[in-house]
Amino acid sequence: MHRFYLPPTQSRDDTVFLTGGEAHHALHVLRLRQGERMVVLDGAGQELLCEAQKLEPKSVQLAVVQRNTVPPLPCQITLLQAVPKGKIIEGIIQKATELGAHRIVPLLSDRVTARLDEESAADKAEKWRATAIEAIKQCGSAWLPQVDAPVTPREYLARGEKFELPLIASLQDDRRHPREHIKAFQDEKGRLPKTVCVWVGPEGDFTPAEMSAAKSAGALPITLGRLVLRSETAAIYCLSILNYELQTRAG
Repeated sequence: MHRFYLPPTQSRDDTVFLTGGEAHHALHVLRLRQGERMVVLDGAGQELLCEAQKLEPKSVQLAVVQRNTVPPLPCQITLLQAVPKGKIIEGIIQKATELGAHRIVPLLSDRVTARLDEESAADKAEKWRATAIEAIKQCGSAWLPQVDAPVTPREYLARGEKFELPLIASLQDDRRHPREHIKAFQDEKGRLPKTVCVWVGPEGDFTPAEMSAAKSAGALPITLGRLVLRSETAAIYCLSILNYELQTRAG
């Protein structure tokens, strides 16, 4: 069954409308027909079973047949990802969405070659959000992750955000398997963490100063195994482990 996205403000009524790119995709790519059923996701936990009522040249009118509320995952996982060169970040955002990330914060670390002004940073964030939207349509998630505008690690740390379990992928000797940190938290609190963040650096890792600043803010170093992984592989590795340990097993 085909899936589409409408933000919550456009999916509250019993009749909803696909417009813009969603309508174009429905009409000219999928060749949607009157009476055909599809799923509309609002990215905020609502899954709408709809039926095509009226097909216009630039819009599709849908009747909402059924609404399902999908509860959020038990743990909110934030990926703090150094932006790789080229378009690799788009693939990371896609996979992070499929793996249930709650939020993605692109980081312009010292070893990131890209440098963005305020306007281009906002444009990038909007483009990356569109990537996340396509990913929830593909995987069927009712929850759209928040994709922030890119910031430097220093700017991010200045916000003072807190997580129950902050982690950072590290090549240093003091790193431990993420499962050890999760178990230590569970032994102390008697439950799994509800908010987790994981820092993933660029090629060559974060600089010593960036690593030290993140650790001073509470981030616990984790190992990703014996091999040195590319940044995009490291992100998928971390999220896969956290998804299994904190989402799948908890569910």
